[in-house]
Amino acid sequence: MHVPDGFIDAPLSAATGAVAAGALAVSLRGARRELDERTAPLAGLVAAFIFAVQMLNFPVAAGTSGHLLGGALAAILVGPFTGVLCVSVVLLMQGILFADGGLTALGVNITDMALVTTVVGYAVFRGLVKVLPRRRRSVTVASFAAALLSVPAAAVAFTLIYALGGTTDVAIGKVATAMIGVHVLIGLGEAAITALTVGAVIAVRPDLVYGARGLRQRLKLRVNGELVDAPPARPVPAAALPQALGSARAGRYPHHRKVWLTGLVASLVLAGFVSFYASASPDGLMKVAHDQGIDKKTGRHASDGSPLAGYGVEDVSDARLSGGLAGVIGVGATVVVGSTVFWVVRRRRGAAESAAPSSRGV
Repeated sequence: MHVPDGFIDAPLSAATGAVAAGALAVSLRGARRELDERTAPLAGLVAAFIFAVQMLNFPVAAGTSGHLLGGALAAILVGPFTGVLCVSVVLLMQGILFADGGLTALGVNITDMALVTTVVGYAVFRGLVKVLPRRRRSVTVASFAAALLSVPAAAVAFTLIYALGGTTDVAIGKVATAMIGVHVLIGLGEAAITALTVGAVIAVRPDLVYGARGLRQRLKLRVNGELVDAPPARPVPAAALPQALGSARAGRYPHHRKVWLTGLVASLVLAGFVSFYASASPDGLMKVAHDQGIDKKTGRHASDGSPLAGYGVEDVSDARLSGGLAGVIGVGATVVVGSTVFWVVRRRRGAAESAAPSSRGV
C-alpha cells in the first residue's frame, strides 16, 4: 500500500499533505491524553514492531503478496491518536531510509495507511466491544474484525485519491474492483496478525492494552474444588495510599520491562531473520498498479541513493546478511525515533498537569 512518487499529481499530493499535517497535529494533542506511565514506553515499541512485521510479505494470490498496515493494531494497543503517530513514524523511516513509499507521496501514505486504517479500525473495534460480552476474548474478536475491515477501507481511500489526482488515464471502476478484491484477502492476514498480537499482550499484561481498559473480571478462588468469586478488596486508608502506590509500581515495572524487552527482541528477530523468508511477490497495490497501468509515471525515489535503499545494506554482498542488517537497523531507528516522540509528548502532558493547579489557583 506504500504509494510511490508519480502515482498522484502535485496538487492532490499537496492537499493530502495538508490533511496529514492536520491529522498529526490533532494526534499530537490527543496522544497527550492517551500516553501515561503504561502506554508511553509501549508506543515506541509498537512502531518498531509494525515496521518489523511490514517486512514480512505473505502470499495472498498468484503473484501477489500483502503485509501488515498496522493502524488497527496500534490503535487498539496504545490508542487511536497515538496509533496514527506510530504508523506515521514507520512511514517516515521507510521513506527516508529505505526508499519505500514516495517522499512527495508521504501525505498520501499517512492519510491512507495511518489515518484511514486507524480511524476505521478503532471505530469498528469500539463498536464491537460495546455489544460483545465484556471479556478479554471479546477484545481479541473485535481486534480481528477491526483489522479485517481497515485494509479494504484503505484500498477504497486510495481509489478515491487516485480518481481525483491520478497521473494516468485508467478506468477507475477496474482499479476499485482490483484494489478492494486483493485487499480483502490481505485484510485476512492483517486480522490474524492483529488478533494474535493483541491476544498475546492481553494474556500477560491486559493493563497495557488501551482497548481493554475498563474490562473488569472478578477474581476467582478455588474453594473445595469449586471456583467462587473472591470478596471485594478492602479500600486502602488514605494515609497508607502513597506507600501502597509505591509498592504497586515497584512490582509492576519489572514486568513492564520484560514485556518491552520481549517485544523488542521479537521485532529484531522478525526483521533481522524471518524477513528473509518473506514473499518476493509485489504487494497488492504494486500488482494492481502494474496490471492496470497506474505505474506508468512512477518517479525515481529521492532516497534511492540511501545505503539502506531497498531494505539492504550497501556493499554487503550476502543477501541474507544485507537484508537482516537493514531490518535490525530499521527496528532500532524506529524504536529510537518513536520513543523520543512519545517521550516528548508524555513530558508535555506532565508539564500541563503540573501547571494546571497553579493556573486554577490564580
